Formats: sequence, structure tokens, C-alpha cells
Amino acid sequence: MATQTRPFAPFEWMIAWRYLRARRAEGGVSVMTWISLIGITLAVFALIATLAVRSGFRAEFVDTILGANAHVTLFNSANVDASGRVDRTIPDYAEMAARVEQVPGVIRVAPLVRGQVMASLRDRNAGVEVFGIHAADLASLPGLAAAEAGTGDLARFDAGVAIGSGVARELGVTVGDRIRLISPNGVRTALGTSPRVNAYEVVHIFTLGRWDIDRTRVYLPFAEAQRFFNREGVADELEVMVSDPDAVAQMMLPLIRAAGERAQVWTWRDASGGFLRALEVEDNVMFVILSILVLIAAMNIVSGLIMLVKNKGRDIGILRTIGLSEGSVMRVFFICGAFTGLLGTAMGVLLGCLFAIYIDPLFSFVNYAMGGGVWDPSIRGIYALPAQLHLSDVLSAVALSLGLSFLVTIFPARRAARMNPVEALRYE
Repeated sequence: MATQTRPFAPFEWMIAWRYLRARRAEGGVSVMTWISLIGITLAVFALIATLAVRSGFRAEFVDTILGANAHVTLFNSANVDASGRVDRTIPDYAEMAARVEQVPGVIRVAPLVRGQVMASLRDRNAGVEVFGIHAADLASLPGLAAAEAGTGDLARFDAGVAIGSGVARELGVTVGDRIRLISPNGVRTALGTSPRVNAYEVVHIFTLGRWDIDRTRVYLPFAEAQRFFNREGVADELEVMVSDPDAVAQMMLPLIRAAGERAQVWTWRDASGGFLRALEVEDNVMFVILSILVLIAAMNIVSGLIMLVKNKGRDIGILRTIGLSEGSVMRVFFICGAFTGLLGTAMGVLLGCLFAIYIDPLFSFVNYAMGGGVWDPSIRGIYALPAQLHLSDVLSAVALSLGLSFLVTIFPARRAARMNPVEALRYE
């Protein structure tokens, strides 16, 4: 008669451990165990690595957006003058900026003059976007202030222009060169408007971490930009930075009230929200796909356990005959499958964390082995493959892997427990 023992007694662990160490005659079981182990390890590694890269990519993308662009842009609604010209400029920009600065949560306000022009040096040209800004406001720009990659002297900004590293590379510019800015809407004469061409010394070359920004952006002193774009006495917009960019939606109404009745708002989420939503959907889809991969790897445990149960039919019959309960037999084989899932998960977590931590040297090696050009910043928008390890991602991968491993183990373990000892020993 079967006796009741406490769950997961030491003898159950001992029997399970003996079964896991398959002898040479039971090589098939050993092979399936190794296949299950390697499969779960690789699946968990792929899941953690993907989640880390996705988290790093989103963080890098958002950081470069928030570091180089306005969290909120304030501009006036269109006003049609007597000549039929549409005017969106802000004539009282200094007063508006002072009012907006008083809004709780606002940490920086800078008036801007913006325009698209052609930059030229010798026989090379590039389309650029010019931002007219005060020197103090430029120096306080988070992305520029924190940027380590930069050459030149930003303190001399009032004597020239600051350009992105991509613009400098496109034109072949170094600090001290003079580039020409060509605007089609330039000097107004009695015969109409003629192009304006001015030459400026490059005093600083910056890298803000976004290829599209570094490739197109040029900063020009505010007063000079007003003259260059015929904006005397006015600004095109106000660049606003807030303490909590994620809560920018709650600040829209106070900002509009402070800016005035003609003010309109454009936030960083309006500009990049579509991409972030697409990235979130992609994250969810990738998690589902990789979860299926983990499930497929865990199903190998079922194959291995079924083979183990078949090979150990005689042992099961003897164990039941000498008094082991169905529960004890079930727990023995459950331990066999769960141990494979546990060990594979631990190894996968280790590999995934190492990948996320050492992604830069690994990616450099891959880039070197492939002859370079593996990562195209013009397509990706950033200069390197980022990875950011979050505890929540690791825990979700561990919970998924262990949960599936334990779940699929129950069926073959229960089958072993319900085996009739008489049938198991009939032909022995």
C-alpha cells in the first residue's frame, strides 16, 4: 500500500537526480535533455537580448529627441495682413517668454528664428535647417551641454555659426572655415526679393546623437538670424523645455493661457508619437513571437520526459510496488523536467545579461568581421545599437520560461504517476 510522504522529500530529489544522469545505454534520454536545455537557454537569451535592445533603442531615441528638440513648441496662429501674406511670427516674444517661464514645470524658454537654406563651401552644397538662437539659450540646450563629441569654442558663438557633425562631413568643413548660407527669400528690393548670401565662420561642430539632426542642423546667432530671414523684431516660435516631458499633455492648457489667445502648441509627442506607438506595438509583437519560441523550446522537455518515462517503466513499477504514492512518482519526474527548465533559464539569463552589458564590444567585433557598414545611421537615426537592461524585462523572461517549463512538465509526470505497476512489470 502506498504511503504518504511530505512533498519533495529528499529521496524524490535523489531519484530525480539519478534519472537526470542518464547512463550510456540511455543516451537518447540524455540527448533530449541536452537539446531541451540548449533550446531553453537560447530562447531565454534571445528574449532578454531583444527586450534589452528594444528598451535601449526607445530610451536612446527619446533621450536624443528631448535633448536636442523642444519638449513644447509655441507659435502664433496664422494672421493674414492687408497684402494677403500669412504671418505666424511672434512680435512680443520676450514678454511671451517671460510669461511662459512662470508656468510651474517649465525649466527653459528660448525664442527661435527658423528657416531652411543651402549651405555651401567651395564646390560642395547641403540643404540645412537654420535655428536662430541666443548664445545663452544654445549653451543651456540639454543635448548640446551634455554632448561629449564636439570641437571648437561655443563661447565664440556670437562670431559665427555652430553646425552639426553631419553637415561638417557633407561639406568637408572644419572649425575656422567659412561657409556660405544661401536663402532664396533674402534681400527685398524694388524689383522683388533676391537671394541672400552670407558667409559665416564655423566656431563649433557638435554631435547630438541623432543622425538626422547632426546632418541638417545649423545654429545662427538670434539677431543675425532675424536679419538673414527678414524677421526684424520678431521670432518664429518659442522653444520650451519642461521638467517632466512624459507629462507634457497636462501642461498644454497652462502654457496656452500664459502664451496668449493666438498661441498654438506642438509637443514632442505630436512630432514623434507615431513612431513611439509603432515601436510599442513592435515590442509587444516581438514579445509574443519570442514567447512562442520559448514555448517550442519548452516542448522539448515533454519529449525528453516521455522518453524517460518509457525507459524507466520498470523502475516506476518497482517504486510503486514498494510503496511510493502517485504523488511521489509525479514529483520525481516533475523535478526532472523542472530542473532542465530552471537550469536553461538561468543560463539564458546569464547570456542575455552579458549580451546587454557588453553589446558595444560585441557589436564592434561583428562590424569588424563583416567589413564595416553593418549599422547605417542614416536609416536607424542613431549611431550605434543600444541596449538597456531592466529588471522588469529579466523577470518577465524568467517568469515566462519557468512558467512554461513547469506547465509542460506536468503532463508526462502525471502520465508516469498513473502508470499501472502490474502493466509495467508484466514482461519483466
